[in-house]
Amino acid sequence: MSGPGRRLLVVAGRIRNEDIALVRERSSIADVIGEYLQLRNAGGDNLKGLCPFHDEKSPSFNVTPSRGLYFCFGCEAGGDVIRFVQEIEHLSFSEAVERLAAQAGVQLRYEEGGGRGPRQDGGQRARLVEAHRAAAEFYTGHLNSPEGAIARRFLSERGFEPADADRFGVGFAPREWEGLVRHLRGRGFADRDIVAGGLAKEGRRGPMDRFRGRLMWPIRDLSGDVIGFGARRLYEDDDGPKYLNTPESPLFHKGSVLYGADLAKKEIARRRQAVVVEGYTDVMACHLAGVPTAIATCGTAFGDDHIKVLRRLLMDQDEFRGEVIFTFDGDAAGRKAALRAFDDEQKFVSQTFVAIQPDGLDPCDLRIRHGDAAVRDLVAARLPLFEFAVRSAIEQHDLDTVEGRLSALDAAAPVVAAIKDRSRRHMYAVNLDRWLGIMDEQFVLRRVRELAARRHGRPQPGNGRAANGRAGHDRAGGGRAGDPQAAPQRPAFDPNDPEVQRERELLKMAVQCPALLGPAFDEVPAGAFIAPPHAAVRAVIAAAGGVAAAGGVAEWIAHLLETAPNEQVKELITRLGVEPVRSAQVSDDRYANELLARIQERQLTRMIADAKSKLGRLNPVESPEEHTRLFGDLVALEQQRRVLRERGLGSQ
Repeated sequence: MSGPGRRLLVVAGRIRNEDIALVRERSSIADVIGEYLQLRNAGGDNLKGLCPFHDEKSPSFNVTPSRGLYFCFGCEAGGDVIRFVQEIEHLSFSEAVERLAAQAGVQLRYEEGGGRGPRQDGGQRARLVEAHRAAAEFYTGHLNSPEGAIARRFLSERGFEPADADRFGVGFAPREWEGLVRHLRGRGFADRDIVAGGLAKEGRRGPMDRFRGRLMWPIRDLSGDVIGFGARRLYEDDDGPKYLNTPESPLFHKGSVLYGADLAKKEIARRRQAVVVEGYTDVMACHLAGVPTAIATCGTAFGDDHIKVLRRLLMDQDEFRGEVIFTFDGDAAGRKAALRAFDDEQKFVSQTFVAIQPDGLDPCDLRIRHGDAAVRDLVAARLPLFEFAVRSAIEQHDLDTVEGRLSALDAAAPVVAAIKDRSRRHMYAVNLDRWLGIMDEQFVLRRVRELAARRHGRPQPGNGRAANGRAGHDRAGGGRAGDPQAAPQRPAFDPNDPEVQRERELLKMAVQCPALLGPAFDEVPAGAFIAPPHAAVRAVIAAAGGVAAAGGVAEWIAHLLETAPNEQVKELITRLGVEPVRSAQVSDDRYANELLARIQERQLTRMIADAKSKLGRLNPVESPEEHTRLFGDLVALEQQRRVLRERGLGSQ
């Protein structure tokens, strides 16, 4: 962020008010905040994104460019562009102004005295950022030195040209003990800052270079500042680790840094895709091969803080629209890493995939041997992470025997049961039956349901009071056990399930603006809704004549409340009538059509799975007419789903 060759000076006083005002004026709050998170239009002059100051599933962080302000309705963080930089980078007010001024090209003036004594320019963080910028220049300069030939040869053998090294800022650390330390001292940096930033470590005779005789990759934060380095061993007599990274420092926190994110962030936001690879050369290979959304962790496993950064870049709020693709080596270690990623999958709203090259080549080696197209093909051939995890469990067993199939079921069922999204869990349970060749779908479904109930802490029919019709009658306020209008006190559904949330949004539309849904909504039965309370509301709407019979909204809601069978259902209808509809990104009618199409498509998918299951169990020789009828039904259902996707889902 700072200009080239800037020296650390001692200056007096405080920044002039008119210069602070000029920095605010020239620093677009949307552009500055957009360096850290993906912002989407929220209607009018408002922008919205996932808050960087607290973890949230849906965006409550609002930016109003015309007023130069931001505010989060979730954690109530707010202020102007200077305040944002202070909070996100942990800077003082003056440091934030100086950082923005460097970006905006504003020459700051300081008042003499101003009630404050002399201070060092920039504070520790600014000094460390400047030191890292100078170190990066030092390393890139040595790449083209005679000693740097070994580093240039390493890059060439991996298919990288000199221009590629320039693009990624790759450099070389000479084998001197104090080469960088002397260089930084000559630029005015104090030993304490050189050591604090992780560029050097204390030796018996003072600071000595941390990186010597290594290929160097600068690691940048989202705003483009160099905050650390990744160093690859080049010499055989180097007894250090193959890769050595900057240690934890005031700048560098490896658990939240993603290498290449500064280069990839715009494409990640545009394509709604992030490709997670394992190393620096893999990031380079992917970007050069036409996969500009590739990023990598820096010497640590992919974790929660990485997920938070990625979610903000992806604007990870719309179910099934974004993609996070993990690439791993095809060896046993790579497969183990992919299965570890399964634990993180459900922390995303976006879909997650895994891409593994069968011959074990990583993206860099794949590009060397088979070219750029092979890297693109690897990403394109991604497999849903859930499917990969299930199939990996199955592969360990002999499916040619009954015992082997049952053992595979016992191994794979817990994996399926761990899926939080109820709809996807059901579909993978159906697929599990097919992949195992058991051909008893209900048997497999029961096994998965038992494990899911145990894992997610939900009662099962036949266990305790949940199986007692009288208890169900009492909790529901007078309804029959199993009646969709009788909303149970402890519903057997996950309210955070994206499918359940989508149902809720659709019912909000049906209550608040029924005219937008029309007759198509009335064709969706109550049984299509996963959550029993939602099915109860859908049944009330049907009993009230359906949305096609709705008049004015106030009268419509009053009619629904009169039709509701008990207080619990009335309460839910009331809540659905006052909660805001989450349709800020698109028009209300389009949002309604998308929601309705999703529910209809889900219902058709369920019916198609049932038809396929029945066909799989039917002997066409023994029951040719039944087989022909079922096949015809299946074709018709597939056609309906295709038309539905073209009409409603294809526009997304």
